[in-house]
Amino acid sequence: MSQVQRYAAFTTDPAGGNPAGVVLDADELDEADMQRIATQVGYSETAFVLRAGRTGHDLGLRFFSPLAEVAFCGHATIASSVALVASGAQGPFRFATKAGPVVVTTTLESGAVHAQLRSVPGHSRPVDPGVLHEVLAALRWPIDDLDPDYPPHVAYAGNDHLVLATGTRQRLAALDYDVARLKEICVREGWTTLQLFWPENESTIHARNPFPVGGVIEDPATGAAAAALGAYLREIGRVPKPRVVTILQGVDMGRPSTLTMAMDPNDQTITVTGTAVPIPAEPQPR
Repeated sequence: MSQVQRYAAFTTDPAGGNPAGVVLDADELDEADMQRIATQVGYSETAFVLRAGRTGHDLGLRFFSPLAEVAFCGHATIASSVALVASGAQGPFRFATKAGPVVVTTTLESGAVHAQLRSVPGHSRPVDPGVLHEVLAALRWPIDDLDPDYPPHVAYAGNDHLVLATGTRQRLAALDYDVARLKEICVREGWTTLQLFWPENESTIHARNPFPVGGVIEDPATGAAAAALGAYLREIGRVPKPRVVTILQGVDMGRPSTLTMAMDPNDQTITVTGTAVPIPAEPQPR
């Protein structure tokens, strides 16, 4: 089995952030191998770096959840970039993904490698009212708990995500959804995750991210959904000028994560920045 490195993304603490598997030498693996490894690792995603037929900073990158391949994964992209720098490579990296090209620049700040990904062009559209009714039933949320200033949308910046804003932090904290029903809806609609958020103020957003289609109840940090959220905010007129938002995620799971997301009204791409740290190997039983 190819060596799997384990990183926690969007954190400086291995006990926080979102764990990702990273395989830096995946050229000899086929799709079945990648799926098998991702299932064994058990994280929300494992990333596979492909070098064959590419030169310099141009690399392929594929992502697998425990159940299926995902076109784009932000936290595993950040983890892969930090792992590449740790292996001696230098950015920027130009990753060919199934969602399109994603460029990552890296910087060293206070001893930590920070990676900034630039998404594929994003967009957003209102969700069908009937589908929204189904989702709220699966979430066990009354419609009055949604923030009327943020209309429900399906947003894209590499994957489709349903974006819903809550009116209170308490509603966001009390996440208890029907996993089977929400998975059925997400599969039918082609959504990767739900981006549930509460806007504390103009510069801080709290988020939670159910991921039933990947076999994971919830992601503690989701770079792809953060990018989609940026596309959504731009679409609904919340980005009249360049804007930077800190997204706090994973707090209610006990894995706090910090994502920095930047938007520009004249640019369809979104940047998402964070760091990643290795997860120490668990001691083997004697």
